[in-house]
Amino acid sequence: MSIPESEYLSPVWKDGLFNGRVVFVTGGAGTICSAQTRAMVRLGADACIIGRNVEKTEKAAKDIATARKGARVIGIGGCDVRSYESLASAAGRCVKELGGIDFVIAGAAGNFVVPLSRMSPNAFKAVIDIDVIGTFNTVKATIPHLVESAKRNPLPSKDGLTGGRIIAISATFHYTGMPLQGHVAAAKAGVDSLMASVALEYGPFGVTSNVIAPGPIANTEGMSRLSGVGDDVMGKRIPSGRLGSVRDISDATIYLFSDSGSYVNGHVLVVDGALWRMGGSVGVGTEIGVQYPDFLFTGQIAKGLAGQKGSSSKL
Repeated sequence: MSIPESEYLSPVWKDGLFNGRVVFVTGGAGTICSAQTRAMVRLGADACIIGRNVEKTEKAAKDIATARKGARVIGIGGCDVRSYESLASAAGRCVKELGGIDFVIAGAAGNFVVPLSRMSPNAFKAVIDIDVIGTFNTVKATIPHLVESAKRNPLPSKDGLTGGRIIAISATFHYTGMPLQGHVAAAKAGVDSLMASVALEYGPFGVTSNVIAPGPIANTEGMSRLSGVGDDVMGKRIPSGRLGSVRDISDATIYLFSDSGSYVNGHVLVVDGALWRMGGSVGVGTEIGVQYPDFLFTGQIAKGLAGQKGSSSKL
């Protein structure tokens, strides 16, 4: 299905910005990461997207390829980021079929709404494993290729083309703390810290490592899992007055991967309309009229959230 370019990419970017480059994306079939990948492909890159669901991943790859005539987009399903061997194999296939890896987006993540009192140890571990271990495995499997790409694309760039860059997708929950998101807050804090270490250790090799921390993004899997209020209500709670769009995240990605972002390294780029400045309780997992800390005493969590877990575990 052809998606209008205006939905995933601003008109300010130059055609051919990523000609001859390859982007490797974990979680690439998700709503945010697929938009990031589509934007990269539209601007000249080829892509390899990774996911656990074979059918969903392969279907997304074919759809993303429609963004540019002649684009090569590989979908590798059945790949679990918790397994280094699985990711290393996927990276090897990407290099063999597409010629290298110039950019990486570590976007695989797990989330659901649950208070600490009802969260099982296995549930907590699952999110840590997907987000933190998965990001580490992604870095480990792709960093040699990013170092090689950085060598091929020394700075300052003479032609505007770049390479040797990695972005992890994080969140803002751990800045102030977030009820019902203790597992994710802990995981994303680990992701941010890990990516800072990558910047420090691989910056001397020409690689840049940054983080994008999205806020509430409309029409995404994340919103269906987290929000118990309508988009209009959530939008009013955001200083910028609206929910974010996948295009907002795609544009941030293009900036960090382009020549414009060459000197940005070790940075967390928050793209949330200043919502994180409002503090940690903004309605995640709750319905209209339910206030903090009342829902913690009553156990009242919004009904119908995607991926919601039940557990009798007590803290």
